[in-house]
Amino acid sequence: MASYMNSSPPPSPTSSISSPLHHRDGHGTDSKREARLSASAKRQKYLRRLFKFRQMDFEYAFWQMIYLFVAPQKVYRNFQYRKLSSIGFAFALGLHFFGFIKFILWVVFVDCIGVGLLIASMFWFVTNRYMILSPPRGQDVEFGYAFDVHLNAFFPLLMILHLFQLIFLSLINGNSFIGMFFGNTLWLIALIYYVYITFLGYSALPYLKNTRTFLFPVMAVLLIYVLSLVFHWNFTKGLCYFYEYRVL
Repeated sequence: MASYMNSSPPPSPTSSISSPLHHRDGHGTDSKREARLSASAKRQKYLRRLFKFRQMDFEYAFWQMIYLFVAPQKVYRNFQYRKLSSIGFAFALGLHFFGFIKFILWVVFVDCIGVGLLIASMFWFVTNRYMILSPPRGQDVEFGYAFDVHLNAFFPLLMILHLFQLIFLSLINGNSFIGMFFGNTLWLIALIYYVYITFLGYSALPYLKNTRTFLFPVMAVLLIYVLSLVFHWNFTKGLCYFYEYRVL
């Protein structure tokens, strides 16, 4: 395992289309033609790629999942597009079959994709409007890249809150301060992971400025964490209540 963690990631069969900088180097007609693509043309291009299974590198996806936890900065040193998501909590809530299906659909299409589209849209707008280095040279942050950053950041959060937390759910959902403290600390770790990986995703683009502003939400997360301990807000218990009585 140690030798695998020290090794380089496997080569990607789609490296020619994966890097957001590949079409921004200013050389050749390909980069000029790519710069002229309208937003609609770019969107159609990415949608077509969703159904090309030959370009999907599952070995690389496995490597990326590991590094999103232990060394997330290495993911963005390689500038590759990969996406993966997962599920949790369903069995702990004691759901029947249709409740389980409904829960999975909610996690995938609302928690992951729906919220992700909102966050990616906001960051896509902010980065292209306020963070491109002057003078602009045709570079921009593509929406597909912004959404990919969200998916990479969302994976550790999902694994911590919807999988690892299940082992201690009975303790966390109890009435003890230790359970609440442990559960809220998991939320703190998960959210800091999300903010940090988001920061890495955008700071890897050399034509963006002031990317450290993506770390500012950490201060708000820490403040809410401290307040939750003072006022005994149990985030996990609230999430379980929401899923059980509002979603299902």
